[in-house]
Amino acid sequence: MTSPPLILGFDTSAAHCAAALLSGDKVLAHVQEDMAKGQAERLMPMLEELLVSAGAEWADLAAIGVGVGPGNFTGIRISVAAARGLALGLNIPAIGISVLEAQALGHERRVMSCVDARGGRVYLQIFDEGHAQTAPEVTDLCFDALPNVHPKDDGIRVVGAFADPVGEILHVQTAPPKHSLAEAIARIAADRPLSKVPRPTPLYIRPADAAPPRDQAPVILS
Repeated sequence: MTSPPLILGFDTSAAHCAAALLSGDKVLAHVQEDMAKGQAERLMPMLEELLVSAGAEWADLAAIGVGVGPGNFTGIRISVAAARGLALGLNIPAIGISVLEAQALGHERRVMSCVDARGGRVYLQIFDEGHAQTAPEVTDLCFDALPNVHPKDDGIRVVGAFADPVGEILHVQTAPPKHSLAEAIARIAADRPLSKVPRPTPLYIRPADAAPPRDQAPVILS
C-alpha cells in the first residue's frame, strides 16, 4: 500500500518559526518556536530537525506549503524565499497559503479571520466553510471601520491571532483556530492541485512601513 504524500508546511509571518509535516490526515511532526527575530537563521535548521524527528528526508517531500502573509514583511520574505529555493532544489511544488485562510480552516460557520497589522490596524477576511466571502483587507481597529456584521443573524465568529480585540469591538464571539498555523498551511497545500502551481508570492496588502529620510541628500559636486 502506497503511503500518503508528505507535505511540509511552515510560516515565519509573525514572531515565530512554525512548521508541520503532514502525511495524509496525520501530523507526523510539529514545532513552533516564538522569536521576535532570528527566523532567517533558525528556519532551515528547524525544518531539518523536524524531518529527522519524523524519520523523513528532504527527498521524501511531495510538496511544500508556505505562509505568505499578511504579517511581518521581513518574516514573510524569509519563508517565501526558503520555499522557492527548496522547491527549485527538490523539484517539487511550493504552494503559497494565506495566513487568513489557514486560520479559518475547519470552521463550519462564517468566520472573520484576523491578523494584527500593528499601529491600531487589522488584516481581515471573511470565510464561510473555508471559502472566501470577501477579499483580504487592512482596516482601522475601530467599530466604524470594521465590517458591519450581525452576529445574531449570521452566526459569525472572529478567529485568529488577533481575534479578541476585534470580537470585543464588534460584540461578536471569538473562536480558536481548529489547527495550528503550520498544520493548517500543510493541510490546505495537500488539498491543492500540485501541477502548474504558481510560485509563492508575498501577500502584503499594504505598503511596507518605510519613511523617507528627514535630512536632505548631500550634493555631489563635480
